[in-house]
Amino acid sequence: MIYSMTGYGKAVAQFQERKICIEIRSLNGKAMDLSTRIAPQFKAHEMEIRSLVANRLERGKVDFTLWVEQNEKADTPAINQLVMQGYVEQMKLISSETGIPLPENMFEILLRMPEVIARKEIYEVSDEEWTETLVAVNSAIDNLIEFRRQEGASLQNKFQSKLQNISSLLQSVEPYEKERVEKIRNRIIDTLEKQIGVDYDKNRFEQELIYYIEKLDINEEKQRLSNHLNYFEETMNTGNGQGKKLGFIAQEMGREINTLGSKSNNAEMQNIVVRMKDELEQIKEQVLNVL
Repeated sequence: MIYSMTGYGKAVAQFQERKICIEIRSLNGKAMDLSTRIAPQFKAHEMEIRSLVANRLERGKVDFTLWVEQNEKADTPAINQLVMQGYVEQMKLISSETGIPLPENMFEILLRMPEVIARKEIYEVSDEEWTETLVAVNSAIDNLIEFRRQEGASLQNKFQSKLQNISSLLQSVEPYEKERVEKIRNRIIDTLEKQIGVDYDKNRFEQELIYYIEKLDINEEKQRLSNHLNYFEETMNTGNGQGKKLGFIAQEMGREINTLGSKSNNAEMQNIVVRMKDELEQIKEQVLNVL
């Protein structure tokens, strides 16, 4: 069955007081177009992540995001008490020497002093944490692939419906095709006898008519179009990664339908061809989403 390039997957890894969250989105694209937003702690593993995502997802416009959430306690900035005590002692000394009173909002001022609020350092990711994270990355990819599978199944049902519609329309051409030969013959005879008023060799006329009808014969186009319809359905059932191939088959189907239209020389047949083109355009639009 076919897979869609549209997908979404998310997973979370829990390690100590941290949650490592992974989110992946994908849309259709001609090749692998991967953009990443990765927490600074995991930047050292970016190439490994990119390689894993590209190999497993193959094709599409993919957005990968990895961020870290700390629990409330771990997220609380630390106050450097030693630095603050140093500021207090200096302020008291200056106050005693200069006679300047200590400010009433002394604590508020101290919190604004440099280095009182300790900076949150970017921690180094351990092997154990990376192992847990890698499991989550693969899990997010698995979820996205499952999403793609479901979307692909929906696309396949739509394609089969459109293929059946085109096949039915192709069969409906046959009655008009038979009528067309007799109409062409009568029209030519009417033109020769009534409008031009010339005598003609009936044997030669039949020979020329056969030659003319052969130029308008659409049996080959019908057969090739029917083969393309079957090949499209067979290709859908061979497995994933068939999007480009299905696109090429749809193009060939379009060529045969266009030739049918140019050879039809009949209003009813041309109307049928227009409806076939409409069905095919819907296939072409959706086949761009196939992996």
